[in-house]
Amino acid sequence: MTPDELQNAEFLSSTPHDNPRPSSTISLDNTDYRILQMLQKDSRITNKQLAAAVHLSPTPTFERVKKLEREGFIKRYTAVLDAERLACGFIVFCFLRMKQHSYENGIKIMEAVQNIPEIVECFNISGDYDFLLKIHTSDMKSYQKFILRILGDLNCIGSISSSFVLGEVKSGGEIPLPIQD
Repeated sequence: MTPDELQNAEFLSSTPHDNPRPSSTISLDNTDYRILQMLQKDSRITNKQLAAAVHLSPTPTFERVKKLEREGFIKRYTAVLDAERLACGFIVFCFLRMKQHSYENGIKIMEAVQNIPEIVECFNISGDYDFLLKIHTSDMKSYQKFILRILGDLNCIGSISSSFVLGEVKSGGEIPLPIQD
């Protein structure tokens, strides 16, 4: 993301109080929610299978999916990979505190995380820390190198606290949808 794009990004340009997120231009019905639920479970489901599951013919189902994509309810389709088999199953939650609370330091961190592949998720949070990072590496040694070489170069970070995942209990959760049976 370029600095100009970051300046215009929604998460930097406003606070929830001064610019509430506009509601969607369309309202969803139970069939839309069922389509979204099915796609969350398996985004490779065929249109024919999806249509049968939601009790529609394929054409209206396809049109609904396209509408959900166009309106931004579906952001992207992705594959869930096995981190252990890919030698990056060492998961760390890293809490960052900015050295000084300033807009510029926040921008530096948000820009930096966009280009660091080990950081798979980043949240700007409230409380004792400013950011929460979810990091995947191969082992403790590689995490140590990551902290020293990557995060250590960001002079806007005041402190770091790490929590190491001992075991994954639930992952890749689906967004709960208000489906009426």
